[in-house]
Amino acid sequence: MTNFSVIMARLLEAFLLNCQLFLLTLLFALPLGLLVAFGSMSRFRPLSILTKTVVWIIRGTPLMLQIIIIFFAPGLLGWGSPWKAGAGGRFSAATVAFVINYACYFSEIYRGGIQGIPRGQTEAGQVLGMTKSQIFFKVTLLQVVKRILPAMANEVITLVKDTSLARIISNKEIIMMAQEYTAKGLIWPLFSTGLFFLAFVGGLTLLFNWLEKKLDYFRA
Repeated sequence: MTNFSVIMARLLEAFLLNCQLFLLTLLFALPLGLLVAFGSMSRFRPLSILTKTVVWIIRGTPLMLQIIIIFFAPGLLGWGSPWKAGAGGRFSAATVAFVINYACYFSEIYRGGIQGIPRGQTEAGQVLGMTKSQIFFKVTLLQVVKRILPAMANEVITLVKDTSLARIISNKEIIMMAQEYTAKGLIWPLFSTGLFFLAFVGGLTLLFNWLEKKLDYFRA
């Protein structure tokens, strides 16, 4: 293999870490965000206040800071680090930080979508004898998906780029890998990382455009 091929292979291998972090964050943050949204909208005042406070703190502080705190704080506070030594522990800490952060952002998108559904539709479902869960899953949810899709698409695309922040605790993602070559006098690997992100984001953009067209029948 040529030097170029070796470097590109290593960059691709590093980008797999970005992809894994992206997929795990979506897998856990999407359902967790819905639970957080329900907590924010709860009629039980203490739960609502607590949930909104946590969301405010998470949304009001940098993700990079949250990654550092989640990784280092338990050990510094004398609780003992919950993370394994080595790359696996660093990746787990980054994943937890990303899931918490994005769940809070997703929760606000969910909340806006749910509260944006006309109250009359819920009342109509009740008149027909439907339970609250039936109304939510059969009447509300699909309309919510349509309403929140553009905002969700924006957050998901932001997540792709944010995965590079995992390097703050030495996760060897693609940009960190490219910087190693920059230190050796090669600048092109750093610029080439943009191609990986552009390709990924391009694919997601096409996917979300397709989904929006599929959900056009919900257009008012």
